[in-house]
Amino acid sequence: MNRKSLILTAAALLLIIVGALVGYTYLSRGESAPQLSENDGEAAVEGEGESAPQPAPDFTVYDAEGNGITLSVLMDGKPTVLNFWASWCGPCRSEMPHIQEAYERLGGDVSFVMINMTDGQRETRESAEEYMAESGWTFPIYFDSDYDAAMTYGAYSLPQTYFIDAEGRLIAAARGSMSAEVLQSGIDMIT
Repeated sequence: MNRKSLILTAAALLLIIVGALVGYTYLSRGESAPQLSENDGEAAVEGEGESAPQPAPDFTVYDAEGNGITLSVLMDGKPTVLNFWASWCGPCRSEMPHIQEAYERLGGDVSFVMINMTDGQRETRESAEEYMAESGWTFPIYFDSDYDAAMTYGAYSLPQTYFIDAEGRLIAAARGSMSAEVLQSGIDMIT
């Protein structure tokens, strides 16, 4: 019996170690720097392909005064950087300086549509506006309190950024916090 117990214990320990390695590998994949995914015509806008880019789906969000406004109006016929974020999100905060710099440099030629994921509890309009004021960010923000934009784009994790050309087609996406280089690459793809 001793030998059988020893073999079972060793097998169980081996399974635990293999499971831990597989789990670690799977979970650490999400921590790598985001890469741009070009639109291949699929709704998820990931991967590469030869299909024509799909039109960016429209949605309604709210400005600071509570007025509803659609993505198509916010785009104003310009290439658009569409970003989903929240003030409590660490990765969102880390990419904000890059977005602010690009907005200051290109704001007249590129629309920056910054969608705050406003749930009314963890993230409120007040907490988002307070974060913006404290940080000195000047790009306009819009509130997705109905989750219309998030559901339309499948933005279930933050941050997520979509790059839309002036014709209103989804060209690329970045999931996770972007470096200045990744942001600029996305902008280059739509301008």
